[in-house]
Amino acid sequence: MTGISLFTLDLVGKRLELLKQAVPNAKRIALVVNPQHPGERLELAAAKDAAQRLGLTVSYFPVASETELDAALANIERERDDAILAFADGFTLQFAGRIAEFSKRTRIPAIDGWEPFARAGNLMTYGPVIDDVYRRLAEYVDRIRKGARAGDLPVERPTAVELVVNETAAKSLGITIPPVLRSVANKVI
Repeated sequence: MTGISLFTLDLVGKRLELLKQAVPNAKRIALVVNPQHPGERLELAAAKDAAQRLGLTVSYFPVASETELDAALANIERERDDAILAFADGFTLQFAGRIAEFSKRTRIPAIDGWEPFARAGNLMTYGPVIDDVYRRLAEYVDRIRKGARAGDLPVERPTAVELVVNETAAKSLGITIPPVLRSVANKVI
């Protein structure tokens, strides 16, 4: 077994910290999670631990279909959660635009781990530089195609993580990004 780690367990707590800095009055965080993602249980446990340390409560919304996402967003609005932490994976990225529209309409900010989520109109992301990860994965596939044994290749961790803040989304949500957060952001949209 080999591949590239996405730092998921290491970064979920930091995402909550950054969200708390951007939205200091947040108390209830909705976790939008694809339950079919292999690391979901471990990431959920890490998110709950981090939330407890930060004095936050979490609501868990497993979503594996578009219908489940619609139901989850309706529940988030009804329960008046203060923010959304979407676990980064292909499913949440596929619906990043819909989450952004919901966020703007309800004024409930959302964070994720991959830059395209912020580019789709959500408040921010914090995670590995996903394009770099994809390039490294392609190199792994190439090496294996050329005869390398997968078991001989080490599991790699990303060499860079980035904070991407969507200032346009922040303004539409009525959020002022703290100067310290803006100063450490790798990209401001």
